[in-house]
Amino acid sequence: MMDRNFFDTIIDFEKQLESTQLQFRALKEFVAIMVEEREALQQENNHLRQRLDEMHEKEAMIEKMREERLNKFDVGEGYDNLARLYQEGFHVCHVHFGSSRKEEDCLFCLSFLNKQNN
Repeated sequence: MMDRNFFDTIIDFEKQLESTQLQFRALKEFVAIMVEEREALQQENNHLRQRLDEMHEKEAMIEKMREERLNKFDVGEGYDNLARLYQEGFHVCHVHFGSSRKEEDCLFCLSFLNKQNN
């Protein structure tokens, strides 16, 4: 009877070992997946940091260009402002400058804007 109990104990222990081994395999697979995901996230993070650095460099360059542009006299900007004023319904010609255009085109204004555009 004692041998039977001992044999049953060994069989139970073997089943526990098999169960533990299955759990260990599952844990090992899970760790492998987590390591792969971590590596992928690190690569993506590095890529995003590089893109962010590039964007900051571009923004700095654009800001520098804007500052340089503001420091220079821009003839095109003046023309754009006059054309905008004309579209908003004001005269930009020397004859009626600043007065309201009652929805009719002014040949003086158009001539002036045409000269400035060329």
